[in-house]
Amino acid sequence: MIWAQLPQLQVPILSGDARTRGRLQALGADASLRAKVQVATVARAQALCAEGRLSHALLEYVAAQYRFHQEHDPDGMSELQGIAEGFDLPEDMLFLHLHLGTLRDILNGALLSGDGCSAFAVGDSQDGPFVAKNRDFTGTHLGVQRLFWHEGTDIVTGGTLCLGSLGSPGAYSSGMNAAGLALADTQIGTRSHAVGWLRYLAMTRILATCHSVPEALDWLESRPHAGGGAIVLADRHGATASVELGVNGPVTSRGVRSWNTNHFRTPQLGPETLLHEGSVIDDNSALRLGALSHRLSGRAPGLSEAAAIMSLHRDSPEAAPVCQHSGAGHDTSTLSSVIYAIAQRRAYFHDANPCAGNWHRFDLPQ
Repeated sequence: MIWAQLPQLQVPILSGDARTRGRLQALGADASLRAKVQVATVARAQALCAEGRLSHALLEYVAAQYRFHQEHDPDGMSELQGIAEGFDLPEDMLFLHLHLGTLRDILNGALLSGDGCSAFAVGDSQDGPFVAKNRDFTGTHLGVQRLFWHEGTDIVTGGTLCLGSLGSPGAYSSGMNAAGLALADTQIGTRSHAVGWLRYLAMTRILATCHSVPEALDWLESRPHAGGGAIVLADRHGATASVELGVNGPVTSRGVRSWNTNHFRTPQLGPETLLHEGSVIDDNSALRLGALSHRLSGRAPGLSEAAAIMSLHRDSPEAAPVCQHSGAGHDTSTLSSVIYAIAQRRAYFHDANPCAGNWHRFDLPQ
């Protein structure tokens, strides 16, 4: 594959203050797409409320989270408000939707959610530093995966390229900014949650304000977190890190390569991992981590090898479904794949399973 000759991807530009950028997500969306966004976001939250799954204590926790982010992340909340306005969705249900993974932990698996992912960062590649991620999710998010370029006065890093889902704010999955910092998250269930930064909103703010891995780590380590998940990062200088998010503070691992799947790896947080019985994502997290560890512990992979790692199936030598396909009894699959090539100021994006080899590229604006 000649990466520089891949087809160009047209990425919408969201320019203006955070609320305006949120509204612009819905620009040109027809009734069919709006219905998909509704199903992927507020429908799940509304169903939980209608079924009486959420106790008063849980709703109070989400309300405390709302107040926390209003105080500490006004731009993120303004973007969420703009999204609600653009798609004509209730803002409170959108905010609740962002907490479905957290509520799933608190209710010990009572929610239907297939959020997973495998992500890795390489700082010493012959192709320069990069971050790669397979995004694994349930079928409700098929057709709503999007890359957006964000510009605004609250973004001091020169602009951010964010991959996520329509109806969700900013870096709902991963992103890279013009300063040369890239990041991606993985969902990890945890036994403990608190009032603090929700991972998706934290990632968006990091891309908007931080220029390097050390700066991003300072940001993360000086703030309270809701708990759950991990973030891998790389910057243009070749620094990488993995940050596992616990309620008592992040646990950071630094190096020239970093990777995570869907359980905590560090001794400090390992016992906090909450694996949900019957979850395809949780059941094969260790297999995928083993495959990444094997492939990333030797010679540094370049972009082509990164794409091959992202395409590993159970019939590979590692027997690991890094590229997930829906199957009997579940609809979890790899919805999208992305590689942020920092030195080239370019993202390589694949809609759906990367094993198909239909990659496109997007060059960051100069």
